[in-house]
Amino acid sequence: MRFHTYSKFSPELADAVDLQSLLEKLADFLLQSGFAGGRMSHPYWGDFGGDSDRSLEALKEAILNALIESGQFTPEMLQALRGDGDEEAQAKLAQLLDDLVQRLTAEGYLNIDAPPQVPDTHQPLEGRGSIAHAASRDVQFNLTDKGIDFLGYRTLRNLLGSLGKSSIGAHDTPYLATGIESDGWSKQYEFGDVLNLDVNETLKNSLARTGTIGVPIDLEYSDLMVRQAEYRSSCATVLMLDTSHSMILYGEDRFTPAKKVALALTHLIRTQFPGDTIRVVLFHDSAEEIPLPTLAHAQVGPYHTNTAEGLKLARRILLAQKKDMRQVIMITDGKPSALTMPNGQIYKNSMGLDATVIAQTLKEVANCRRSGIMINTFMLARDRALVEFVKRVSEISKGKAYFTNTMTLGQFILMDFLRRKTKTVS
Repeated sequence: MRFHTYSKFSPELADAVDLQSLLEKLADFLLQSGFAGGRMSHPYWGDFGGDSDRSLEALKEAILNALIESGQFTPEMLQALRGDGDEEAQAKLAQLLDDLVQRLTAEGYLNIDAPPQVPDTHQPLEGRGSIAHAASRDVQFNLTDKGIDFLGYRTLRNLLGSLGKSSIGAHDTPYLATGIESDGWSKQYEFGDVLNLDVNETLKNSLARTGTIGVPIDLEYSDLMVRQAEYRSSCATVLMLDTSHSMILYGEDRFTPAKKVALALTHLIRTQFPGDTIRVVLFHDSAEEIPLPTLAHAQVGPYHTNTAEGLKLARRILLAQKKDMRQVIMITDGKPSALTMPNGQIYKNSMGLDATVIAQTLKEVANCRRSGIMINTFMLARDRALVEFVKRVSEISKGKAYFTNTMTLGQFILMDFLRRKTKTVS
């Protein structure tokens, strides 16, 4: 006879952790933005911030902090795991963090790249100073497409939730809802119309013409009536992100919140407005378009603000797309301080508002206006001269200017985008 021995089920600590809540808490760490090029790369602020630490050791430390801050891992639990500093407690804590990293990798949120290790015969395999401990500092991790998409979704949900909704009514709102719309009256069918038949009006026409309704129904083209609906256009959007040095200087990281909002906007457009397009342009000493999957890894630098070159590139991208509506969403925190000359050289002047740079920037704004492109500026600074410049941009482009901060940036951008989706194009 076969015997079975049963013991009390003891789940692994890592399995009890809400992985999605943990990943949301890690968002700032995973999207942090240092200077592109690494430490000491800036000619004036070289030792101010460097490349973000992408090592496995840094990830584990961030996970530990996130668990404590989220309440999933209380100080009491930490004390119980650590014990009195004995090796067994330390091993349990290390195992917990390893298991969480493995879960994040297995679920497809992260991928891990480990360089080949050459073992030293005099180096222990485990514990502090071991091969395993040294390897954790060398192993690099990156967000996967699934991880980036999840962070965009969570940011979007949090931003829309903070806007708030009341009971259902009849007013137009920027919120999304399911339902069937019937915006206009019926009209007589014309060749090329979508056959969204208004049955009642069609039968009424047949009855008025024949005086009776029998089977089969006597219908002619002149009897057919179709329902009309409000014409809703598609929109092409270029998101311009300022990556000049000021976006992470002065004791505040402004670029990471901007990236989180960009991910949320990308998720919103892809899931709710499939006819729309969004492209991302970074502007600094010059400007370039980046693929959306690389947005999460974008960093600040080079160091000046070539707004004119960013607008020129955005206009070229938008004119290549056949959309009824075209717009630029520009997130910046500084004045234009660079300009691309006809010979390709970059003219730079970060002292005040340079008249030449401002004139060329406003010229590009006017070119966008003539091309039917609206520019909405989200300014993260409030200098008096800068405020006047932004107002001038809005006046020329017939767009809007929002003077905001990193805490309210996402709400302003989503409210503006969703309100524009309620407009009718004549």
